Amino acid sequence: MQIQDLPYPDPGVPDARSGPRFLWWLFRNQLGGQLKALAWGLLHFAAVCALPFCVGTAVQAVVDRSGARLALAGGLLVAAGVGIALGDTFLHRAAVTNWITAAARVQQLLARRTALLGAALTRRVAAGEVVAVSTGDVEKIGWFVEALSRFTAAAVTVVLVCVGLVVYQPALGLLVAVGLPVLALAVLPLLPRATRRADVQRAKAGRATELASDTVAGLRVLRGIGGEDLFLDRYRDASQAVRHAAVRSARMWSVISAVQVLLPGLLLVAVVWHGIGLAREGRIGVGELVTVYSSVMILTYPLRHFEEIAMAYSFSRPSARRAAGVLALERGTETGGSRPAAAPTGDVRDPATGLLAPAGLLTAVVCGDPDAAGRLAERLGGHPAEADDSVLLGGVPLDELPLASARSSVLVQDKDPVLLSGTLRELLDVPASGRVGADEALAAAQCADVLAALSQGSAGAGDPMDARVTERGRSLSGGQRQRLALARSLVTDPEVLVLDEPTSAVDSHTEARIAQGVRDLRSGRTTVVFTSSPLLLDRADRVVFLHGGTVTAAGPHRRLLREEPRYRAVVTREPDEAPVPGQDPALGRAPVPEAALTPGDGLPHRREEIEETA
Repeated sequence: MQIQDLPYPDPGVPDARSGPRFLWWLFRNQLGGQLKALAWGLLHFAAVCALPFCVGTAVQAVVDRSGARLALAGGLLVAAGVGIALGDTFLHRAAVTNWITAAARVQQLLARRTALLGAALTRRVAAGEVVAVSTGDVEKIGWFVEALSRFTAAAVTVVLVCVGLVVYQPALGLLVAVGLPVLALAVLPLLPRATRRADVQRAKAGRATELASDTVAGLRVLRGIGGEDLFLDRYRDASQAVRHAAVRSARMWSVISAVQVLLPGLLLVAVVWHGIGLAREGRIGVGELVTVYSSVMILTYPLRHFEEIAMAYSFSRPSARRAAGVLALERGTETGGSRPAAAPTGDVRDPATGLLAPAGLLTAVVCGDPDAAGRLAERLGGHPAEADDSVLLGGVPLDELPLASARSSVLVQDKDPVLLSGTLRELLDVPASGRVGADEALAAAQCADVLAALSQGSAGAGDPMDARVTERGRSLSGGQRQRLALARSLVTDPEVLVLDEPTSAVDSHTEARIAQGVRDLRSGRTTVVFTSSPLLLDRADRVVFLHGGTVTAAGPHRRLLREEPRYRAVVTREPDEAPVPGQDPALGRAPVPEAALTPGDGLPHRREEIEETA
């Protein structure tokens, strides 16, 4: 895999059981690139370590006054120089390719998992943690994968040089062969502490990133309540904690670096001291002493890669563990789709709560517990908490459908939808059935004033569809963001549309028009709305009341107000009391006889069928 070939057609199925297993899986999937880097690394390090032999040969040739051997040494130096240049150039190229391709593979895997989980991801993992994994952690993982082949080349070179020195000059070669493993292993006792400090630093950095993300997302609210200074102080404290942890981690690594400098220096002193004694005794020549001395000097270069691989693994191991944790998250039951790809149609039924949303009707769900409503909306979107909690669409469990089929059949808009930056045309350019145009969706969501505001705020945008929406729609009010998000969902026109509090930030007059617009536009399509707004409930074909996690009542809104005290308490936000005589609890006006009501007044089109079901 080359950089120009990215992205991967298929990044593969990762081994997410643990961080080390995930790193090993990445290594195995880049075996070709790793072997290429290893080959170039061996050429580079071998050429570097050949320099002492060339220098020693040249010195001995001068001592012996041998012009032929001096010329040979010069030729070997030229060859070693060419090997160093070629090896270093192509090793760097192969190593960077391994780094980038490994990081790209991880990012593709994270992107696929994010798309698979959808809104359920941030319910299981903090948004700041997801950002940290997809940015800093990806780089650290790529660093380790890239450094592994260079370390292997360095380790093989060190072994070969030690063997060569023992053969070339046994008296000094044995000293070097015994000393170098000690140098390589001397830092091992320090690595656990360095790793722990690196883990602490990473945890504090993740916390700071999460706090910063949450603060930026809620900046508008913070300004409204005057809480900027409070959260700024919290972030400052978190930032200082990261700084202190980074300093403590750096101190440990500086100790490891000092050991890597001190011990080779001591070995060099020992080699020179012993070599001078051997030279005085005439047991070795001057050239041999220079060769061994230079070899020890040069070997400090590949030995530095032992420290680098230790540092890379220490930083990448927690990063790989966090990435594996995200990649291990599953969408309910990961069946991969055992049903045919054709999307089913029919009633929506949730066995866990007993909820029934008849096909083609607008069903409103009232739940006194917002958390329970959120969990139910998640299940309706095909994300059951347990394998046996799957919602049925036309009698088919959603988690048995292929993901693409399930996504095209059911769309869930949660209570805090996100608007991506770009033009309004790009915002509404989503996978859709084609039956609902952007103009129809914007009109049903009552976005006329939003279009006017966007057009005025965009420099030179004659067409409101070309007006730009800032990141997360921060330049818009909460109600305007809600209506744009609702219009985007209406454009999609899925078989089943689930809306969680779609008008909670909208005034009552606009809310009434939205309720009628959604009802008209979604006529003949299944719509489920989680709400406690009387204006929406009055226009629903069927209202379902959940209490204690199960359906306790179902029917028209007005009948439930009269007959179900707990429902009335949730909808009117008043104590559980009987309605005032002569007043309609839903709208605060005199009651209207049911015989005089039409389906447009809030009663279902299929009254008898629904009441039998209820």
